[in-house]
Amino acid sequence: MSQVVPTAPRPGVRIQPSADVDPRAHIGAGSSVWHLAQVREDAVLGRDCIIGRGAYVGTGVTMGDGCKLQNYALVYEPAVLGAGVFVGPAAVLTNDQYPRAVDPSGRVKTADDWHAVGVVVGEGAAIGARAVCVAPVRIGRWATVAAGAVVTRDVPDFALVAGVPARRIRWVGRAGVPLVAQSAGRWRCPSTGAEYVEQNGTLTEVAR
Repeated sequence: MSQVVPTAPRPGVRIQPSADVDPRAHIGAGSSVWHLAQVREDAVLGRDCIIGRGAYVGTGVTMGDGCKLQNYALVYEPAVLGAGVFVGPAAVLTNDQYPRAVDPSGRVKTADDWHAVGVVVGEGAAIGARAVCVAPVRIGRWATVAAGAVVTRDVPDFALVAGVPARRIRWVGRAGVPLVAQSAGRWRCPSTGAEYVEQNGTLTEVAR
């Protein structure tokens, strides 16, 4: 029976004894790694991140400040998460575009037989429970991926996407609340009052 090796103390970081955090990983101050989570070598987590129970952070994954991975979320290298990204329970960010366990001859593939491709998630974006983001894709700033969606192409900033494959169904603001149309190409957040302009399929914030 394997034995959990305690992680060396890291000032300002909370790591549960059952978590597996490689000593070569960088964990920012104020961050928490909860029960049975795994953070691999050379991963870089910003300040005040939360890694939920059973979550996985792959080798060299980069996460900005204030990110939150819910229970059993799987983030495979070389994913890059901006500041304030939310990844819901059991969501998956993949890294193998053409997955196979063996090559055409039947030989078992090794790490040298494939090239990892990653998912890039912009600042403030949210990925819902059990969603799958199939690399290589980019999730835009403050976008929302609905629970159970399968993302196979890039998601614009502030877009709400849902379905299999995921398609944009609404626009959302920084608060994550669907925007309300004001006039042609003009949108408003009912939560914050912030205004947005849509042009050629792109949404931008109106400076106050």
